[in-house]
Amino acid sequence: MRPGWFGPFLSLVKIAHLADPHLGFRRYHRQTPSGINQREADVANAFRAAVDGVIAARPDAIILAGDLFHAVRPSNYSIVFAFRQLQRLREELPKAPLILIAGNHDTPRSSDTGSILLLYEELAVHVVVDEARRLVFPELDLSVLAVPYAAMSAPDKVVLRPDGPEQYQVLALHFVLQGVFPPERYPMELGAMLLDPEVLRREPWSYVALGHYHVQAEMGKRIWYAGALDYVSPNPWGELEDEARRGASGKGWLLVDLAEGTVRPMPVEPPRRVFDLRRLDAEGLSPGEVDKEIAKRLAAIPGGLADAVVRLVVREIPRHVVRELDHAAIRAAKASALHLHLDFRRPELSGSPGLGSPGRRQTLPELVTDYLRRRPLPERVPRDKFVALGVELLAELDDPSQGEAG
Repeated sequence: MRPGWFGPFLSLVKIAHLADPHLGFRRYHRQTPSGINQREADVANAFRAAVDGVIAARPDAIILAGDLFHAVRPSNYSIVFAFRQLQRLREELPKAPLILIAGNHDTPRSSDTGSILLLYEELAVHVVVDEARRLVFPELDLSVLAVPYAAMSAPDKVVLRPDGPEQYQVLALHFVLQGVFPPERYPMELGAMLLDPEVLRREPWSYVALGHYHVQAEMGKRIWYAGALDYVSPNPWGELEDEARRGASGKGWLLVDLAEGTVRPMPVEPPRRVFDLRRLDAEGLSPGEVDKEIAKRLAAIPGGLADAVVRLVVREIPRHVVRELDHAAIRAAKASALHLHLDFRRPELSGSPGLGSPGRRQTLPELVTDYLRRRPLPERVPRDKFVALGVELLAELDDPSQGEAG
């Protein structure tokens, strides 16, 4: 009789798939009353909430697919916090194997630098930091090929195939597949280190548990990124865009039923609200009009601006308009938010030829007209009449009949 079968019944195995907690992540300057960076505390709270959820779901095995920490040398606070949370998992789910692989943030650049992750072997955690290892759990009829980030330094040398008689063959991998990021973001995010997803799709894996990409995403049948538990990348706005593009509904982890082949997202309540507001086009607006539009967008934030992380991109805003904004109101808004990034972007230079440009040069009336059309105006001044009057005055100055008066 094949292992995993008990008479006519298939053995049922559920896996909790988590990834990218990034404990120790720090941003901005606010601290908690106990002196911990506020974002570091947020990230810790998100991991605690995920551990609570895993304990409640009572899976048969747990995979943490890399980047437990945000840095190779995390703070003492993060090391102790991670120990306590992993200890909770071992005490509450003593029969569930816990597999932890090293991600890129967990991996030292130098081979003579040890990995802090090995500390957690004291909790009977299966820690894989350098080379790929196949872990077998006969009681679950389960084989897990655990592949840390360091093992993928030469992807063509790593054999990513199921092996052994176990009914369930799972791959845990911390890496990025081609097609995850939009093409224009490949150089910024990863350079050339990408894995063709067909390498995974053509093998009969029961499940592939991926880490490294911070948005929950299905990359093929039973091939998933769990995503991070909070917005812990240098570009949280890009994460929000990717979530919208993929239809993901925030952060969390995955509960996988290997027998049924189902993957259930398990949301984690975000410890911090993060917003990328609708962009503001300030072309032709006066400083007062820009102030009103900024205030309107900030007032519309669900739950209010207080303690949130917010970006507002303001396009086509000249430098002199930025100088004339209500900076007292802006400072008050920034003090209310945990972080408010007003991203002022000046107008791009037009491609039309002007003074000093090759090709036909603009005439003086054309230059004046173009300038007056772009110049911010008080609300009460109609732009068409303003431009017409400016051109008319220029014409009068240039008209010989309006020459020297006696």
